[in-house]
Amino acid sequence: MAIDIDSSYSLSQQQIDFYQENGFIKLKDVLSAETLAHYGCEITEKVIALNPNRKPLAERDTYHKAFIQISNLWEKSELTKAFVLGKRLGRVAAELMQVRGTRLYHDQALYKEPSGGFTPWHADQQYWPLATEKCVTAWIPLQETPVEMGPLAFAAKSQNFTYGRDLPISDDSEVKIRQAMEEANFEYVEQPFALGEVSFHAGWTFHRAGPNSTTTPRAVMTIIYMDIDMLLGKPANEYQKVDRDVFCPGIAEGATIDSPKNPVIYER
Repeated sequence: MAIDIDSSYSLSQQQIDFYQENGFIKLKDVLSAETLAHYGCEITEKVIALNPNRKPLAERDTYHKAFIQISNLWEKSELTKAFVLGKRLGRVAAELMQVRGTRLYHDQALYKEPSGGFTPWHADQQYWPLATEKCVTAWIPLQETPVEMGPLAFAAKSQNFTYGRDLPISDDSEVKIRQAMEEANFEYVEQPFALGEVSFHAGWTFHRAGPNSTTTPRAVMTIIYMDIDMLLGKPANEYQKVDRDVFCPGIAEGATIDSPKNPVIYER
């Protein structure tokens, strides 16, 4: 069927090895145009309705110029819930991480408006109170995404680099992490995304995105997967305390993150 979110996507050992070495991978033809259109219309409708950015772009700070950000859309729409809990992407995440299954940490729509600004350098796991590095973000463009639209860009092999892990997304992180990436000679990978292409990056892989210089919104849905056996770590900062309370409610430190907000998506 053209609309498919549960069947297997065939990964090669070479692709798994690439992800393990580089901390990210881009995979072609993961989702069909029909699937993206079917679920994308609903996701976009919810983003428009829930958009918290009411100020003009010129009046926002760098973070809020970068994207419209809406989390846990799976709880706000049955159609979006079906997409987020689809086994196809969850199985890819499990195979890339080399774990027996995946749970949902949370989802996040990231829409970069026309003339929207750049997304500064950062590592996602700086915000997440997770006990291990076994977590991955699927970055799912809902349209073809040329470089001019601000696709996700990666510092290859940066997932074990520790400098900058404590820097939240900001002008400061853009300057300091960019300099550190250049000095460490990490390859900067910025490429367009074809329709149906999806990237997966590890929680500690450093990444950024350029501005959207087109007249079309860059519509992207993300799903953050974690090891099915992930334990809640001790929050290392205030951001992680907030994430613990919002995305892992009722879970004690050292316990499996299995709250109602963290359903199993795929289990081998």
